[in-house]
Amino acid sequence: MNQPKILLIYTGGTIGMIKDFATGALRAFDFAKLLERIPELSHLDCNIETVAFQDPIDSSNMNPQYWIKMASIIEENYERFDGFVVLHGSDTMSYSASVLSFMLENLAKPVIFTGSQLPIGDLRTDAKENLITSIQIASLWDDQGKPQITEVGLYFEYKLYRANRTTKINAEHFEAFASLNYPPLAESGVHLKVFKENLWRPTNNKKFKVHKEIDNNIAIIKLFPGITRASIEGFLASPSIKAIILETYGAGNAPTEAWFLDFLYEIKQRGIIIVNVTQCSGGRVIMGQYETSVALKSLEIISGKDITTESAVAKLMYLLGRKINKSDFKTVFETQIRGEMS
Repeated sequence: MNQPKILLIYTGGTIGMIKDFATGALRAFDFAKLLERIPELSHLDCNIETVAFQDPIDSSNMNPQYWIKMASIIEENYERFDGFVVLHGSDTMSYSASVLSFMLENLAKPVIFTGSQLPIGDLRTDAKENLITSIQIASLWDDQGKPQITEVGLYFEYKLYRANRTTKINAEHFEAFASLNYPPLAESGVHLKVFKENLWRPTNNKKFKVHKEIDNNIAIIKLFPGITRASIEGFLASPSIKAIILETYGAGNAPTEAWFLDFLYEIKQRGIIIVNVTQCSGGRVIMGQYETSVALKSLEIISGKDITTESAVAKLMYLLGRKINKSDFKTVFETQIRGEMS
């Protein structure tokens, strides 16, 4: 029988590091010797090939250039492989995985992001389980011999999430990620259980397409009690900013002081797009529910609904890169296109 072919893409991060016990320093792992380091992979019912960035990076240095590189690797190998596993540092994994979910249009194969909190050679590492199960998930076929997962996912500590619904919540625990507004796609225990009702199922059978136009001329304003005009008026002086994510309180609430509303009005008059996203890890923006968000609704600020900040960043960069007409931007952003919002 044919076995699924999985391409492992190493970009950098803790999962690809091993400790030099002579010096105590961490160094990059040679993925050409993957089976030597993790012989358990030979028991998986799939064929694995690997490719690594020539210069693996810490995920704190992640930027659109590397997103395009990841997407290009998938594009170049899309017909040859049945699934892809991307090894990535955990700090910015939710951003990268969210961006890739938008860049990869009409995806019909799994792209699973994973990483670890401890290096692969550490005695108590979580790297082996995350890597092995991610490959197993990417290898899952249905009864017709087609991939069960057809979206970008993020697997960490026994759970597979929709990538563009995740956020990193802990820098020390193995359970580093959460998806508070959408349930897991799969869970690993004694058995690997896929929750088919939660999977993204595009209705079309259109050709796979990769979008490489990413516009990162955006900014984030996080509201806090005591915020002043002086702390944010610099955004009015920048000629390059095209969109702002406004991280508001609770269900999308913000100060009602005249100076703040005047600031938002000036921003909009300059043609800058504003998206309202809640600071809360769970829940959604409902402008107009409270008096403190009525003015935002009147200004026709875009509602991020229950989207994460990471996914809002990704979606903005993607839509700006697509050069969506400003008159249509609000409607397009508020419409679910990759399962990123309810």
